[in-house]
Amino acid sequence: MAPDPWEGCFWSWGLLLWLSVGSTGDAPPTPQTKCTDFQNANLLQGTNLKAHFLLFTPSDPLCGQLVEESSDIRNLGFNATLGTKLVIHGFRALGTKPSWIDKFISALLQAADANVIAVDWVYGSTGVYFSAVENVVKLGLEISRFLRKLLVLGVSESSIHIIGVSLGAHVGGMVGHFYKGQLGQITGLDPAGPEYTRASLEERLDPGDALFVEAIHTDTDNLGIRIPVGHVDYYVNGGQDQPGCPTSISAGYSYLICDHMRAVHIYISALESSCPLMAFPCTSYKVFLAGHCLDCFNPFLLSCPRIGLVEQGGVKIEPLPKEVKVYLLTTSTAPYCVHHSLVEFYLLKLRNQDTCITVTFLSSSVTSSVTITIPRQQRHGKGIIAHPSPQCQINQVKLKFQPSNRVWKKDRTIVIGMFCTAPLPVHDNRRTVCLPEPVNLQASETVSHDLKITCI
Repeated sequence: MAPDPWEGCFWSWGLLLWLSVGSTGDAPPTPQTKCTDFQNANLLQGTNLKAHFLLFTPSDPLCGQLVEESSDIRNLGFNATLGTKLVIHGFRALGTKPSWIDKFISALLQAADANVIAVDWVYGSTGVYFSAVENVVKLGLEISRFLRKLLVLGVSESSIHIIGVSLGAHVGGMVGHFYKGQLGQITGLDPAGPEYTRASLEERLDPGDALFVEAIHTDTDNLGIRIPVGHVDYYVNGGQDQPGCPTSISAGYSYLICDHMRAVHIYISALESSCPLMAFPCTSYKVFLAGHCLDCFNPFLLSCPRIGLVEQGGVKIEPLPKEVKVYLLTTSTAPYCVHHSLVEFYLLKLRNQDTCITVTFLSSSVTSSVTITIPRQQRHGKGIIAHPSPQCQINQVKLKFQPSNRVWKKDRTIVIGMFCTAPLPVHDNRRTVCLPEPVNLQASETVSHDLKITCI
C-alpha cells in the first residue's frame, strides 16, 4: 500500500487476514474465525462516523474480529479478567488505514497480556480535518457506550488504557471526561494541535481525564499540540525537529509527517526494546541540555518517568503532579534509546572569554558529541551527551578546545582542566568518574583518553 501523505497525524488501521481451519476425516468441522479489516472511505464519505470496534487477543494477534451490536464479545475471545487497551487513530485524509498499525498491535500484544480493541472510524475521520474534529464528540460518546458493555462483563474502569494518536488522543480525552476521570490510563501520541491549543479542558485531553495521563510530544511546531496535556508530558528532543527527519520542504510527504509520526514509532520501540526511554523534568529543553536537571527529585522524588507500558510511567509518588514537562534525547532510528550522561570540564585558570570544548564519546564504531561552554571568568562548564551504549561500554573520550575567531593566524592558546562524567540520573557523586590527570588542550587539536567505567 502506498503511504498516506497524512499518515502520521492521522491513523486508522486494521489487519488483513482470513483464517479458516478445515476438518479432516470424520472429525467435526472446526468453527471458522472471521477476520475483519479496516474500512476504506473516500473524500465524499467523510461525514458519517460508521465506527467499528475490532478485537485482537493474545491467542490470535493477527486477526481483528468485528464486535457487532448483537454479538457477545466473550465469544470472540475477550477476557474480562485482563486489561483492555483501546487504540484510536486520528485524521485520515485519504480514508485508508495507516501502514504502522499492524506492527503497533503486535507490539502491544507482545508486551502485555491484554485485550486490544482498535477503534476504526475511518469514515468519520477522512476528508476535511475540521469535519473530523466535529466528529470527535460523537465518537467519544460511541466509545463510551461500548465501554459500558465491557463494564457489565466485569471489566473495571481502572483496567482500561486508551492510546490515541494525534486527533485520537483528544477522542480518548473525551471518553475519559465522560467517565469522570476514572479510567486507568490515557496515552496521547503527539496529540493534535490544530483546533486544540486553545480548547477548553472539556474539549481536549487533560490530566483530569484518567487516573494517569501521559503525552509524547514530537511535533509541537506543526501538527502536534504545544501545551502539556497530561500528568507527564514527554518532549522528545525538545518536542520538535526529530533527528533523522527531513529539514527541507523539498522532501514533500516525509517533511510534513516525519516529526509527527515519530511519537508512534518511539512508543512501538518502547514496547519492543528493553532499553529504557527515560526522561527528566526540567523548566525547558535548553536548561536540560545545559546539564541543570539531573535527578528527577523535583517533583518525582527521584522516580524518573519512562515511556512504555510502565505503571504510571515509573512515577512512584501520590498524588501525581500535573502537566510536568520532561525531556529526553533519542537517536534517529529505532530503537531510539540513548543513555544520558553529564559531562563537565573544570578550568584550572580563569579566562577572559568563553571557552568552548567539544566532548566525544566512542564505543565500538559509534560516536556521540556535545559542545559545552564555560562562561568567561568562570571555571566550570557542563552539558548533557546522549550515547546509544551505557557508559561502561564507552571506550574512549575525545576532547577538543574550539579556537577563537582569529582567522588571520593559528590560535595557539592552551587551556588546562579536569574532565568528569556521570550517568543520569545523578543522585550523588559516587558514580562520577574523572580523568586521573588534568588535560592540556590546544586550540583545534583533539586529545583522546581511555575511559574506564565499571558496569553496575
